Amino acid sequence: MTSEPANPPELKATETGEARLPTQWGEFRIHGFEDAHGSEHVALVMGQPDAAPAPLVRVHSECLTGDALFSQRCDCGPQLEAAMKRIGEAGEGVLIYLRQEGRGIGLLNKIRAYGVQDREGADTVEANEALGFAPDARDYGVAAAMLSTLGVERLKLLTNNPQKVLGLEAAGIQVLERLPILAGRNPHNHAYLETKAAKFGHRLDQD
Repeated sequence: MTSEPANPPELKATETGEARLPTQWGEFRIHGFEDAHGSEHVALVMGQPDAAPAPLVRVHSECLTGDALFSQRCDCGPQLEAAMKRIGEAGEGVLIYLRQEGRGIGLLNKIRAYGVQDREGADTVEANEALGFAPDARDYGVAAAMLSTLGVERLKLLTNNPQKVLGLEAAGIQVLERLPILAGRNPHNHAYLETKAAKFGHRLDQD
């Protein structure tokens, strides 16, 4: 099961400020953005990706449980760290951090979906649908708008998700290469990863 990415052409991202952000993988510049719906997003920029022919880019959707609370139900936290490490090693690139928790359904609904999975043995798609949501309600138009503002319109994308490639390309970004980012597999997220491969077409067989 796959869903076509929705990228409204009117979706914009307004930059609100930037600052230095030192990390264990090197120093980034953090740029704040607000989209047309008032949602806040950030971009971490290292080096001068706007001057590179095809910089490394990771488009990462917020996952509080995985990114900040070390949940092993998903692979989000390890993927975030792996992406920052690879950009740091390259010395140049962009990490787009989109505030669209739980595949776009929000944090509290994601917790409800977790409960459905625990009680009924549902997978992530079935749980979202049981609550009345699409399997994946994310939108990558705002990521494309942020990248365009940063002067990056040709890139190599760190992702296992072909829908991210389609979503960015539909919004006018040229994805010259998809680079797999495999990290964080553990006994708790085996079924989660298999669902992503079977129902969303994620490529988990390359390294």
